[in-house]
Amino acid sequence: MPALALADWLRSLPDDRMASLLRARRDLATPPPSDSTVLATRAGTPGSIARACEQLDSATLATYEGLVVAGADTEPVTPERLAELLGDEPVPAGLFELALAWDDPDTGEIQIPPGARETFGPFPAGLGDSVPSLAGTDLDALNLGDDERALLRKLSAGPPIGRTRDAAADVPLELAETPVQKLLARGLLIRRDESTVELPRELGLALRGGSIHREGELAEPDLPVHPHGQSTVDEAGAGETMELLRHAETLLRTWSDTPSPVLKSGGLGVREIKRLARDVDVDETRLALLAELVAGAGLVAASDDATPEWVPTTLTDSWLSSPPAIRWMTLAQAWLDLPRLPGLAGQRDEKDKALAALSEELRRPNAPMLRRRALTTLSELSGGAGVKSVDELVNYLAWHAPRKGGRLRDDITRATMSEGAALGMVALGAITSAAAALLDDDAHTAASAMADAMPTPVEEVLVQADLTVVAPGPLEADLAAEITAVADVESAGHATVYRVTEASVRRALDTGRTADDLHELFRTRSATPVPQGLTYLIDDVARRHGRLRGGAAASFLRCDDEVLIAEVMAHSVAADHDLRKIAPTVLVSPYPLAELLDALRGAGFTPAAEGPDGRILDLRPSGRRIPARNRPTQRTAHAPAPISEDQVSAVLAHIRAGDRAATTRRGTTVRLPAGGGADTSATMALLAQATREQREVWIGFVDSHGTATQRIVTPVRVGGGILEGSDNERYPLHRITSAALVEA
Repeated sequence: MPALALADWLRSLPDDRMASLLRARRDLATPPPSDSTVLATRAGTPGSIARACEQLDSATLATYEGLVVAGADTEPVTPERLAELLGDEPVPAGLFELALAWDDPDTGEIQIPPGARETFGPFPAGLGDSVPSLAGTDLDALNLGDDERALLRKLSAGPPIGRTRDAAADVPLELAETPVQKLLARGLLIRRDESTVELPRELGLALRGGSIHREGELAEPDLPVHPHGQSTVDEAGAGETMELLRHAETLLRTWSDTPSPVLKSGGLGVREIKRLARDVDVDETRLALLAELVAGAGLVAASDDATPEWVPTTLTDSWLSSPPAIRWMTLAQAWLDLPRLPGLAGQRDEKDKALAALSEELRRPNAPMLRRRALTTLSELSGGAGVKSVDELVNYLAWHAPRKGGRLRDDITRATMSEGAALGMVALGAITSAAAALLDDDAHTAASAMADAMPTPVEEVLVQADLTVVAPGPLEADLAAEITAVADVESAGHATVYRVTEASVRRALDTGRTADDLHELFRTRSATPVPQGLTYLIDDVARRHGRLRGGAAASFLRCDDEVLIAEVMAHSVAADHDLRKIAPTVLVSPYPLAELLDALRGAGFTPAAEGPDGRILDLRPSGRRIPARNRPTQRTAHAPAPISEDQVSAVLAHIRAGDRAATTRRGTTVRLPAGGGADTSATMALLAQATREQREVWIGFVDSHGTATQRIVTPVRVGGGILEGSDNERYPLHRITSAALVEA
């Protein structure tokens, strides 16, 4: 009985099975195949098979290897032969669902496409070439030494080849000294060349007990978990989130004041990494992650200057003013879709060159897909459950898709767990509620979940006698802005310590706040009595602050105290900045006001800037900003877009129509010669006849993709260069290559 062809098997499938195949193997549908024969040809190419194998778990993949070993790519294999190689386990349905294998409904024999052999290389399942004469060899009956048996066992585990100098020449058994020479003399090894030997397939199977894989070898690994309450996981993740946001904010402010140069090869230099890590108070690994996150979120970009620098963009200000949960979501979404691997920063490439953060060397297009895969696995665990070990998660994911992800697959999984923990998306080995919502593209729920998990903002601080201010938790937004204006951060963490100094009080007064405002702030917001030393400090600085007032003339100074005006004029700063007196209490300068005030402060004076209405202005620079860049959507960069139901239906209809045309009996065919200007009267006459008699006509034509195909059409109108069928399809006449009436 002839073997069942893949095209015939596909043609026999019901529409729902065919639709599932087109969804699972997206590459088969683009462009739409003209019929099942074309579909089978595509499905049997090595490249398409390799892509489909990425969806198989280890057990299914081992079965497929077994089919290759059994020779199912050249002739059908019986179920009995498969049972010998694979045990009594049934062939996984996934092989049939993906059209990687097909069976004969009458005999049960199974076949696979010829291209499958290329997918597994020269030694499928780690077995060598077949030597039929060795079938049934009883190794126990042979007088083999322990060293010979050890070598056979080693080669039987795969790969079946070994390099040795003992294969250089034939040595009779009685003269053989080494295990290789003895086995070659017995015919139990194959000599491939002067330095390579190979274990025949039959002996490899015998040493494995007749089966390709040992019992239990391909069993699905367990994924042990620790039970946690979801609220505990969410709170732990929110704590890490607060730290991450604080560090990201510090990095952005640092770059606002002192942008880092871009390396000639792109990226961030080692010295800059060290400097920034010191300024942000984190280690270099975390600094690289922060830099990649803010750049991935579009908050930082390389400037277009002759000497480019890493500078915050205009998006930074709106991000800094956003609620913490929104700031987290911006960074978390950027990380999910980031086609880069921040953890590679600082490592060495094959040329022993250090990989720089923000450089192209860190780009890994499959990182988003593998990142989401690891997080999705965590989200499928029961609420709050966390994996006990990252290595166990790595093994679990590797078993379920051993051919997906490339050589960095396991490293990306480990990086996902560590980076996810830093982002507050993973805590205690479990996924947080906010991260799970973000995985489902539910941004609103994700932000709400993170906001609920974050500590409740405190509305009071603890003012100490040593002029430190302790925030026992995250401060309410308005209070945080006020405290930051009047005090400097001394140490940060879950409880932040600020210190009030003369410089910080002067900074607060420079922003327009008065001494009374500062007294009111500490009186109403301190849970402890305000120390007298703080009151004296504020009053003393305020008494001296603003006695000099500056304006733009380019700039001016005014002061009611003529003695102080005289002191300024006597100082070298007056000559340096061309100060001149225009009134007993007024001085003017051609220099910008901000530059003049800085010089006066450097000389020991305490001037304040004044606006047109007499109010004090804050002239401190907000830092450099460059226009934000349009970030491309990364979601489609690492995975093809899923095929829609409408597309599936259209492709399926296209295939079925082609199948019908290919199997339809037709009369004399009228062919349209290639090239323009040929006489088409015969073709037009045939189509006109079919239209009058409402008969079906077979046509061959070239579609818009340049693919030759065929259709069965019932014409309803021919004219204007178009053949219109009863199915509302329109076929340009210049694309029709041949036509024939369908015979009843």
